[in-house]
Amino acid sequence: MAKQYYVYIMASKRNGTLYVGMTSNIQRRYQEHAGHLQPGFTDTYNVTRLVYIEFHETFESAVIREKVLKKWKRKWKLELIETQNPSWRDLADEADFPYL
Repeated sequence: MAKQYYVYIMASKRNGTLYVGMTSNIQRRYQEHAGHLQPGFTDTYNVTRLVYIEFHETFESAVIREKVLKKWKRKWKLELIETQNPSWRDLADEADFPYL
């Protein structure tokens, strides 16, 4: 099975503080954010809700996409989240989300 990479956006609440990240282990990374296991931005601002996720087959494409999203205006990020997740539910709570 090929390794998969994830670009994701975490939020503190609907229209709240946003964090864009990239990982090859979304389960571990989600648990670090949601459980406040790593001190830093997401811990300080209580950014614990997984609201957007993309899948990438290569490390390079995931890194490029993460950098692009980090440069986006906040408005564009909010619109992107709402295309996939209009109710801003925590995707990690979804029964059909097999990655967590």
